[in-house]
Amino acid sequence: MSWHQELLVSFDLETTGTDVERDRIVTAALIRLEGDGRVARKQSWLIDPGIPIPEEAAGIHGISTDYVRAHGSPPAAATEEITEALAEALRAEIPLVVMNARYDLSLLDRECRRHGVRTLTERLGHAPAPVIDPLVLDKHVDRYRKGKRALQALCGHYGVRLDGAHEAGADAAAAAGVARRIGEKYPAVAIPSPRALHALQEEAAADQAASFQAYLRRSGDPAAIVEGAWPLIPYQVS
Repeated sequence: MSWHQELLVSFDLETTGTDVERDRIVTAALIRLEGDGRVARKQSWLIDPGIPIPEEAAGIHGISTDYVRAHGSPPAAATEEITEALAEALRAEIPLVVMNARYDLSLLDRECRRHGVRTLTERLGHAPAPVIDPLVLDKHVDRYRKGKRALQALCGHYGVRLDGAHEAGADAAAAAGVARRIGEKYPAVAIPSPRALHALQEEAAADQAASFQAYLRRSGDPAAIVEGAWPLIPYQVS
Protein backbone atom coordinates (compact mmCIF):
# COMPACT_ATOMS: atom_id res chain seq x y z
CA MET A 1 0.00 0.00 0.00
CA SER A 2 1.27 3.48 -0.85
CA TRP A 3 1.72 6.35 1.60
CA HIS A 4 -1.29 8.23 0.20
CA GLN A 5 -3.59 5.42 1.38
CA GLU A 6 -2.27 5.35 4.92
CA LEU A 7 -2.14 7.45 8.07
CA LEU A 8 -0.76 10.98 7.64
CA VAL A 9 -0.08 13.89 9.97
CA SER A 10 -0.41 17.37 8.45
CA PHE A 11 1.07 20.60 9.82
CA ASP A 12 0.60 24.29 9.07
CA LEU A 13 1.60 27.67 10.50
CA GLU A 14 0.25 31.19 10.21
CA THR A 15 2.89 33.77 10.99
CA THR A 16 3.85 37.44 11.24
CA GLY A 17 5.50 37.40 7.81
CA THR A 18 7.60 35.44 5.32
CA ASP A 19 11.14 35.75 6.69
CA VAL A 20 12.10 32.48 8.40
CA GLU A 21 14.94 34.17 10.29
CA ARG A 22 12.93 37.04 11.77
CA ASP A 23 9.21 36.30 11.70
CA ARG A 24 7.21 34.50 14.37
CA ILE A 25 4.45 31.93 14.73
CA VAL A 26 0.92 33.20 15.38
CA THR A 27 -1.09 30.00 14.99
CA ALA A 28 -0.24 26.36 14.34
CA ALA A 29 -2.24 23.21 13.68
CA LEU A 30 -1.36 19.53 13.59
CA ILE A 31 -3.96 17.12 12.21
CA ARG A 32 -3.83 13.32 12.23
CA LEU A 33 -5.72 11.90 9.24
CA GLU A 34 -6.71 8.28 8.66
CA GLY A 35 -6.12 6.64 5.30
CA ASP A 36 -9.65 7.49 4.20
CA GLY A 37 -9.16 11.16 5.06
CA ARG A 38 -11.07 11.17 8.35
CA VAL A 39 -9.65 13.46 11.02
CA ALA A 40 -8.61 11.31 13.97
CA ARG A 41 -7.04 14.08 16.05
CA LYS A 42 -6.47 17.81 15.80
CA GLN A 43 -4.20 20.03 17.87
CA SER A 44 -4.05 23.79 17.49
CA TRP A 45 -2.21 26.67 19.10
CA LEU A 46 -2.74 30.43 19.29
CA ILE A 47 0.47 32.21 20.24
CA ASP A 48 1.41 35.70 21.35
CA PRO A 49 4.55 36.10 19.20
CA GLY A 50 5.95 38.84 21.41
CA ILE A 51 6.08 41.33 18.55
CA PRO A 52 3.34 43.31 16.76
CA ILE A 53 1.58 41.46 13.96
CA PRO A 54 1.93 43.58 10.79
CA GLU A 55 -1.31 44.73 9.21
CA GLU A 56 -0.47 42.87 6.00
CA ALA A 57 -0.14 39.56 7.85
CA ALA A 58 -3.26 40.20 9.95
CA GLY A 59 -5.14 40.93 6.75
CA ILE A 60 -4.28 37.44 5.50
CA HIS A 61 -4.99 35.28 8.55
CA GLY A 62 -7.34 37.65 10.41
CA ILE A 63 -5.50 37.62 13.75
CA SER A 64 -4.54 40.92 15.37
CA THR A 65 -1.87 41.89 17.86
CA ASP A 66 -4.52 42.82 20.44
CA TYR A 67 -6.21 39.43 20.07
CA VAL A 68 -3.06 37.35 20.62
CA ARG A 69 -2.00 39.51 23.54
CA ALA A 70 -5.34 38.81 25.18
CA HIS A 71 -5.72 35.13 24.26
CA GLY A 72 -2.41 33.75 23.01
CA SER A 73 -0.07 31.32 24.77
CA PRO A 74 3.53 32.26 25.64
CA PRO A 75 5.72 31.46 22.64
CA ALA A 76 8.31 29.32 24.41
CA ALA A 77 5.75 26.94 25.91
CA ALA A 78 3.77 26.68 22.67
CA THR A 79 6.92 26.11 20.60
CA GLU A 80 7.88 23.27 22.94
CA GLU A 81 4.45 21.64 22.56
CA ILE A 82 4.39 22.02 18.78
CA THR A 83 7.89 20.65 18.27
CA GLU A 84 7.34 17.66 20.53
CA ALA A 85 4.05 16.85 18.79
CA LEU A 86 5.85 16.80 15.44
CA ALA A 87 8.68 14.72 16.88
CA GLU A 88 6.21 12.19 18.28
CA ALA A 89 4.69 11.65 14.83
CA LEU A 90 8.03 11.37 13.05
CA ARG A 91 9.45 8.98 15.65
CA ALA A 92 6.51 6.73 14.80
CA GLU A 93 7.44 7.04 11.09
CA ILE A 94 4.11 8.71 10.29
CA PRO A 95 4.66 10.91 7.22
CA LEU A 96 4.40 14.62 7.97
CA VAL A 97 2.62 16.66 5.29
CA VAL A 98 3.73 20.30 5.15
CA MET A 99 2.88 22.64 2.29
CA ASN A 100 6.11 24.52 1.49
CA ALA A 101 7.93 22.62 4.24
CA ARG A 102 11.10 24.63 3.70
CA TYR A 103 9.29 27.68 5.11
CA ASP A 104 7.23 26.22 7.97
CA LEU A 105 9.85 23.83 9.34
CA SER A 106 12.65 26.39 9.08
CA LEU A 107 10.62 29.06 10.86
CA LEU A 108 9.75 26.56 13.62
CA ASP A 109 13.44 25.70 13.91
CA ARG A 110 14.32 29.37 14.40
CA GLU A 111 11.58 29.81 17.00
CA CYS A 112 13.07 26.90 18.94
CA ARG A 113 16.48 28.52 18.89
CA ARG A 114 15.01 31.90 19.83
CA HIS A 115 13.26 30.52 22.92
CA GLY A 116 15.86 27.98 24.07
CA VAL A 117 13.74 24.99 23.04
CA ARG A 118 15.25 21.81 21.59
CA THR A 119 14.81 21.79 17.83
CA LEU A 120 13.03 19.07 15.92
CA THR A 121 16.36 17.91 14.51
CA GLU A 122 17.84 17.67 18.01
CA ARG A 123 14.88 15.62 19.24
CA LEU A 124 15.03 13.20 16.31
CA GLY A 125 18.80 13.00 15.96
CA HIS A 126 18.47 13.80 12.25
CA ALA A 127 16.74 16.27 9.94
CA PRO A 128 12.93 15.97 9.94
CA ALA A 129 11.80 12.94 7.89
CA PRO A 130 9.72 11.55 6.33
CA VAL A 131 8.14 14.78 5.10
CA ILE A 132 5.69 15.12 2.20
CA ASP A 133 5.49 18.55 0.58
CA PRO A 134 2.61 19.05 -1.90
CA LEU A 135 4.39 22.06 -3.42
CA VAL A 136 7.55 20.11 -4.22
CA LEU A 137 5.56 17.11 -5.45
CA ASP A 138 3.34 19.20 -7.72
CA LYS A 139 6.32 20.92 -9.32
CA HIS A 140 7.97 17.53 -9.78
CA VAL A 141 5.06 15.73 -11.44
CA ASP A 142 3.77 18.69 -13.50
CA ARG A 143 6.84 20.84 -14.00
CA TYR A 144 5.75 22.97 -16.92
CA ARG A 145 2.17 23.76 -15.91
CA LYS A 146 1.56 27.49 -15.92
CA GLY A 147 -0.19 29.39 -13.17
CA LYS A 148 0.09 29.78 -9.42
CA ARG A 149 1.02 26.96 -7.08
CA ALA A 150 -0.10 28.39 -3.74
CA LEU A 151 -2.30 26.07 -1.66
CA GLN A 152 -5.57 27.57 -2.89
CA ALA A 153 -4.45 27.15 -6.50
CA LEU A 154 -3.41 23.54 -5.88
CA CYS A 155 -6.73 22.80 -4.21
CA GLY A 156 -8.52 24.13 -7.28
CA HIS A 157 -6.31 22.16 -9.63
CA TYR A 158 -6.67 18.85 -7.78
CA GLY A 159 -10.29 19.27 -6.72
CA VAL A 160 -9.64 19.48 -2.98
CA ARG A 161 -12.03 21.39 -0.76
CA LEU A 162 -10.53 24.26 1.26
CA ASP A 163 -12.81 25.82 3.86
CA GLY A 164 -11.32 28.88 5.52
CA ALA A 165 -8.04 29.51 3.70
CA HIS A 166 -5.22 30.82 5.92
CA GLU A 167 -6.67 29.17 9.00
CA ALA A 168 -3.94 26.74 10.05
CA GLY A 169 -6.23 23.75 10.60
CA ALA A 170 -8.05 24.20 7.31
CA ASP A 171 -4.80 24.65 5.42
CA ALA A 172 -3.25 21.57 7.04
CA ALA A 173 -6.23 19.40 6.08
CA ALA A 174 -6.25 20.76 2.54
CA ALA A 175 -2.50 20.17 2.12
CA ALA A 176 -2.98 16.53 3.08
CA GLY A 177 -5.83 16.29 0.59
CA VAL A 178 -3.66 17.68 -2.21
CA ALA A 179 -0.82 15.31 -1.32
CA ARG A 180 -3.17 12.32 -1.47
CA ARG A 181 -4.58 13.41 -4.85
CA ILE A 182 -1.06 13.70 -6.26
CA GLY A 183 -0.30 10.20 -4.99
CA GLU A 184 -3.50 8.89 -6.57
CA LYS A 185 -2.89 10.60 -9.93
CA TYR A 186 0.83 10.00 -10.43
CA PRO A 187 2.15 6.44 -9.98
CA ALA A 188 5.73 7.74 -10.09
CA VAL A 189 5.33 9.19 -6.58
CA ALA A 190 2.87 6.62 -5.21
CA ILE A 191 5.73 4.56 -3.84
CA PRO A 192 5.34 2.36 -0.75
CA SER A 193 8.18 3.88 1.26
CA PRO A 194 7.71 7.40 2.69
CA ARG A 195 11.47 7.52 3.27
CA ALA A 196 12.09 6.90 -0.43
CA LEU A 197 9.56 9.60 -1.29
CA HIS A 198 11.35 11.96 1.10
CA ALA A 199 14.65 11.32 -0.71
CA LEU A 200 12.99 11.90 -4.06
CA GLN A 201 11.70 15.27 -2.86
CA GLU A 202 15.12 16.31 -1.58
CA GLU A 203 16.49 15.82 -5.09
CA ALA A 204 13.44 17.43 -6.71
CA ALA A 205 13.58 20.50 -4.45
CA ALA A 206 17.28 21.02 -5.20
CA ASP A 207 16.60 20.72 -8.93
CA GLN A 208 13.66 23.13 -8.73
CA ALA A 209 15.76 25.69 -6.85
CA ALA A 210 18.57 25.41 -9.39
CA SER A 211 16.13 25.91 -12.24
CA PHE A 212 14.67 29.01 -10.60
CA GLN A 213 18.14 30.38 -9.94
CA ALA A 214 18.97 29.95 -13.62
CA TYR A 215 15.75 31.75 -14.53
CA LEU A 216 16.69 34.68 -12.31
CA ARG A 217 20.09 34.90 -13.97
CA ARG A 218 18.48 35.00 -17.40
CA SER A 219 16.08 37.68 -16.11
CA GLY A 220 18.94 39.91 -15.04
CA ASP A 221 18.93 39.22 -11.28
CA PRO A 222 22.09 37.13 -10.81
CA ALA A 223 22.61 38.31 -7.23
CA ALA A 224 19.43 36.61 -5.95
CA ILE A 225 20.02 33.42 -3.99
CA VAL A 226 17.49 30.62 -4.16
CA GLU A 227 17.64 28.21 -1.24
CA GLY A 228 17.89 24.60 -2.40
CA ALA A 229 17.92 22.82 0.96
CA TRP A 230 14.75 20.92 1.82
CA PRO A 231 12.82 20.39 4.06
CA LEU A 232 14.88 22.59 6.38
CA ILE A 233 17.06 25.60 5.61
CA PRO A 234 20.33 25.17 7.56
CA TYR A 235 20.80 27.57 10.45
CA GLN A 236 23.64 29.99 9.94
CA VAL A 237 25.33 31.25 13.09
CA SER A 238 25.66 35.02 12.79
